[in-house]
Amino acid sequence: MNQVYEKVVKCYESIKDRIPFKPKVALVLGSGLGNYADTMDVKAEIDYSAIEQFPVSTVPGHAGKFIFGYVKDVPVVCMKGRVHYYEGYPISDVVLPTRLMKMMGAEILFLTNASGGINPSYGAGSFMLIRDHISCFAPNPLIGENIEEFGCRFPDMSTVYDRELQSVIRKTAKECDIPLAEGIYAQLTGPSFESPAEIKMLRILGADAVGMSTVVEAIAANHMGMKICGISCVANLAAGMTDQPLTHEEVQEASNKAAPLFRQLVTESIASF
Repeated sequence: MNQVYEKVVKCYESIKDRIPFKPKVALVLGSGLGNYADTMDVKAEIDYSAIEQFPVSTVPGHAGKFIFGYVKDVPVVCMKGRVHYYEGYPISDVVLPTRLMKMMGAEILFLTNASGGINPSYGAGSFMLIRDHISCFAPNPLIGENIEEFGCRFPDMSTVYDRELQSVIRKTAKECDIPLAEGIYAQLTGPSFESPAEIKMLRILGADAVGMSTVVEAIAANHMGMKICGISCVANLAAGMTDQPLTHEEVQEASNKAAPLFRQLVTESIASF
């Protein structure tokens, strides 16, 4: 058995008796957005540290647990805190939670993150529907022996972000009167914020927002045939676009301010999936 696949199976076997239902949606909460779980009808919680061989989140603002609950009537498994490549984990561990949630039965992966805005029309606290991504800078999680149990060797990436789910989010934002931009998200490795020259490069490449997560998770989920959607909360303008230095505290503060609208947008979108 492939070692990466075997590790996911071991994680699942160690907690399967504690999972209260088969989730439909897997929701990943980004920096400053973890309090969304407080709005769910929670049925169970599992700390990452209690899962055999599971990578543990070390970033401030990332609690590090799976939350199982209902959003309206939809069964959801929620990641309250994700694992990042810059924490020192191999890329297979970074996407292990995504693969594990698929093994739990989740059909939809709803990704969220806090990002730096590259598009000059974005302000702090803006929401961006992710239409596509740029994945040139973080290691591809599919490198190595293909895991046939998950998917094919060369998965198509033409429509990673499901068009029907995008339509639902657009409609929901309009009905809730929540401004929603749309654009391309680029993942760099972090943990340092990008330099002004790197932001200029990303702007030339066509990116509208940049962060340190999401893309590798989307690739792994796409490989497994999940339906994927994503919303990025633009926490600040990226390096070189203002005279202000960038800090993680600023990211968390902007995300916290945007949280009420975020909760509404995510809740009503999930209820319509």
